[in-house]
Amino acid sequence: MTTPHDPDHRTEILELYKLAVEMADRVSARRGTANAFFLSVQTAFVGLVGFGFPEFSKAPWWAALAVALAGVTLSATWWLQLRSYRDLNTAKFKSINKIEERLPVKVFADEWEALRHDPVVGWRKRYAELGTSERLVPLVFVAAHLLLLGGALVA
Repeated sequence: MTTPHDPDHRTEILELYKLAVEMADRVSARRGTANAFFLSVQTAFVGLVGFGFPEFSKAPWWAALAVALAGVTLSATWWLQLRSYRDLNTAKFKSINKIEERLPVKVFADEWEALRHDPVVGWRKRYAELGTSERLVPLVFVAAHLLLLGGALVA
């Protein structure tokens, strides 16, 4: 068994730190892939409905409603997945920060501290996390689907 002052113990901590950082990076990469997927599907979906609007407006009201519900459901799924990725990364970075307490340098904790006190960020009052802004995109698509539904029902 290793003790906290044993070089083997420090090596174990460093290896766990590397693993935690790699896992957090993989979650971010998966989130990016998921965003690309949902953005592609939503763009194609809205584009097909939008370009086919003259034909779409001739369809029964329930067809427009079904298409809008499918789009809103897709948007909600995307938003929930983004929130899940955010929660997962938050937990991972709490673990990383806890491990950093045992290391001579606190790369991630120092980075967040710098963002909180950076004068360039200061004009916004606080750092706007990517997760916050990217969760707005599915809401924009919800609005697009509802506008298309409204246009189809009015026509």
